[in-house]
This record gives sequence, C-alpha cells and structure tokens, in this order.
Amino acid sequence: MTKIRFFSQYGLSVTQVSNIKDSNMVLTADVVVIGSGAGGATIAYKMALAGKKVIVLEAGPYVASKDFNETLPDMLELLYEDQGAQMNSTGDLTIFQGKCVGGSTVVNGAAALRTPDSILEKWNIEHGLSKITKNSLRPYFDQVEKDLSVHQNQPHEISKNSQVLERGAKALGYSSKPLKRNTKRCGLTGHCLSGCTSDRKQSSLVTYLPWAIFHGAKLISDTKVTKINQENGKVTGVSSEIVNPRTKDKIANLIVNASTVVSSAGAIQTPLLFLRSEIANSSGQVGMNFSCHPTTLVLGEFEHNIHSWRGAVLGSYIDEFEHPEKGGFVLEGAGVGPFEIALAGEQGTGSEFISFMSRAKNMCSMVTQFHDHGSGRVYLNGDKKVIDYDISDQDFPTMKRAINEAGKVLFAAGATSVLLPTSRKMKVHSIEELEIKVNLFENEPNSLRMVSFHPQGTMRMGINKKNSVVNEDGQCHDINGLYVADASVFPTSVIVNPQITVYALSSYIADRILEKYE
Repeated sequence: MTKIRFFSQYGLSVTQVSNIKDSNMVLTADVVVIGSGAGGATIAYKMALAGKKVIVLEAGPYVASKDFNETLPDMLELLYEDQGAQMNSTGDLTIFQGKCVGGSTVVNGAAALRTPDSILEKWNIEHGLSKITKNSLRPYFDQVEKDLSVHQNQPHEISKNSQVLERGAKALGYSSKPLKRNTKRCGLTGHCLSGCTSDRKQSSLVTYLPWAIFHGAKLISDTKVTKINQENGKVTGVSSEIVNPRTKDKIANLIVNASTVVSSAGAIQTPLLFLRSEIANSSGQVGMNFSCHPTTLVLGEFEHNIHSWRGAVLGSYIDEFEHPEKGGFVLEGAGVGPFEIALAGEQGTGSEFISFMSRAKNMCSMVTQFHDHGSGRVYLNGDKKVIDYDISDQDFPTMKRAINEAGKVLFAAGATSVLLPTSRKMKVHSIEELEIKVNLFENEPNSLRMVSFHPQGTMRMGINKKNSVVNEDGQCHDINGLYVADASVFPTSVIVNPQITVYALSSYIADRILEKYE
C-alpha cells in the first residue's frame, strides 16, 4: 500500500541553516523570488507550474504549524519582523509583518476582501493603470479565492464580539456584512495572529508554497538577500547571506544567478533592498508614498460576557463608510485576547490592573481602519531601517471620525462605557461625551495607541517613469527582468485588508512574466 506523507505532519521540504554544508554557494535558476508571503508564494507556484526553475529565498525561519503554541508573546518573537517591535520613527505606531516562511499570511486574521472598485478606478484615472481594472482582475480574484477556500463567514463563524458590531450597526441603520476569510473548516480558536496550528487558515504556508515545491521550486529559509545584481540594465540575479536565526551568525554566502528576479519582500523590505542595491530609482520614488492603514482598537464594556477572544478573530465589518466619498474607512469586529486588551486599554498597575482585567471578558473590541494617503517614507540611515510615518493633517480627521463612529456603534449595541484608544486613559459613558472628547483630539505624536498590519506603497506602480517605480506588468522601469510583486506596488492604500489584492495582483504579474518566455 502506498503511504502518503502529509506536510502538516512531516513539514515542508525547506532548505534551512541545518542543511547548509558549504560556506560559499552559487545556484542557477530561471526565476529567483525574494520572500514567501502572498506575493512570493503566488509567483513561485505559477512559475514552477509553467516548468520554470524557481528558487525562493526567505529571510525568516521555517516554523512548522505544529510549533505554533497559540501564545501571542511567544509567536511575536518567533514569527514577526523585529520580534513584533517594528515601529515608525516617532515610536507611536507598531507595524506588524510576518518574518517566516509564509510571511504575513501565516499571522494575519484571514480577512479576504477584494480591492474596492473605487480604488481601482482611482488607480486608472490618477496613475494610468488601464490594464488593472475590476474586469481584468476578476478572473485572478476568482481563481485565488477558489485556491484559498475564501468564503463569507457563516452564522456559526460570527462570534459574540462581531454580533455586537452587527447589533450596533443595525440600530444606527449602517450597512454591515460578514467578512470573507480564507479558511477551511475554521476551528474558531481565536489564535489567528499566532499562526494556525491546525492548518485551517489557508495561508501560503499550506497552499501555494507546498504546491510550488511539488512542481519543483526550491525554498531556502534564513536567507537575507543583500543585493540585486544587474549588468547594463538587465538583472542577473541576487547575492544573499544565510544566517543562523538563533545566533545571528552568518553561515554562508549564496549567489543565485537568474534572468528574472521578483522581489516580494513587502512594502518595507523591498524598497530597502533596492536602496541597498542602488538600483531602479531614477524616479526617486523608491521608499516613498508609504501607507499602512493605521488602526486603533476601541473597547466597549458591557454588562454581559463577550469573551472577544472566542471564535473567529474577524467576523463582520461595517462597510457603510468604505467609499472615499463617504469617509474612506471600515470598522471590523476584531476579537482580541486578554493580552491585547491589556495593551490597548490599561496603563495602571496593581489593583487597578487586576480590576481592569477582571472585566476583560465583558469587553467588545472594534478595529478602525482607514484609507491613508501615502504620507510616509521608508529609507536607510546607514545600515539602519527608518520608517518615517506620522498621521498627516489630511488624514487625521478621518481617523477621528472612524473612532467616533466605532464608539457610537458600541453604545448603540448597549455598551455601558467606551474606552478610547488614547495614550492617556480616557473612558466615556455616552454618545454625547464621546463626540465631545473625540472632537478635542489633536494630531500630536504619541497621542493615540496605534498599530498597523498593512504596510503598502513605496514601489508605486504607474505608467509615468518620473513618479513610479514599476510598470503595469510589475517590471521595474529601469531594469529589464526585475519585477516587484507585493503590496509595495499599490499606487494608493486599498482601505480593506490587502492580502487578496496582493495574491490577485501577483498572479496577474506572474502571467505577464510568463509572456516574456513565450
């Protein structure tokens, strides 16, 4: 009888530090892909499926699903960029990114929303992207959603936390919908941000990457690409270092020669790599136009138990204000655990902290997420990464409005009080008090508690070489054979969770690359 080895039990075939025997290596491929998240995994799969020799280089470690322990502090250290402490230069915005095989798809909340039509229209009108339309992307969205088992949450997947959001939205006459997620028979354990130990979240770790490897792609983890190589305006490959993730010691130098290079390292690491390599920046736009959907967590306290950490992390969302002309923000019923509630809501110690945490089970958590306008910049100061980003004066009124609307929804659903996401503890007990307090907010550093899960921009796509980095096919204007396929190519932020946009747009770019081989 033939025995089938399931990768969830035995792991992926990944070359890791422990497999490296030589201190200097040179490999050859048709396509080298930098990064293994949504963009890199999609490119790798489609290239390998087409018979190309593919090598994927991932800076993070390979952590098998069985090693996710569902304890967020542990997983922040193991699976996230800068151990979960990546911040803007001001120090008031934490920017979460996955740094592991599978990238941010391993640690996100599984929301799977298509790019709003209004955003695609804006890209067409303002950036000349006539090829990137809802009609041209529809087959890519369709295929990606099929591959990743994307479905709209069913009633049993709507947690009590999201039921509060729906109840408040209904009372106010606001449009709300169940979120779509890329899960398969979700276990509803509420540990998405720590990785899915049961493999039910259909991240690239359990979809496109194993499929790419099945078709012959080679995946090497613990490998930081230090330079993209080119000659006479044509890419020739990459230079990289294989580093022990525990000791941080360099184990080997690795050069991969390839006629096609695709950077899918994300909206922070991709521009930094280009800047280190001193390439493809005739426009001066590499690292510019950084957006990140800065989010806040608004907490409502109820007289009954909510247990926001039970069930799907993301259940429903309010899309009433999604269109830029109606506000340009969404409110998501994002269930969080006691750890996150403590970080978001309590600045005290001792008995004050104990009292607050004893009421954590009565807290409903709602995330505000808005369409920021690319006011940031990512660059190098020597060897140091700098994320220069603050909420612009243009965007701050939208942030205030989103917080105010979140509070209104919570009160409409029956909250006795609402805890605002300010650095200094601020609790309000009525809609009237809410509006007065929020109206007093000023756009000052460290005034709000903010996080981001959605870095975007920095390698803008466009037809004008003077104000963009890559063209409509994802290829750099300056260097033939060099592509970018991640959220850095977005001309603007997309308002909603961006992973499905990255998957679909990368699939589209993969087809454009394959056309070059025909």
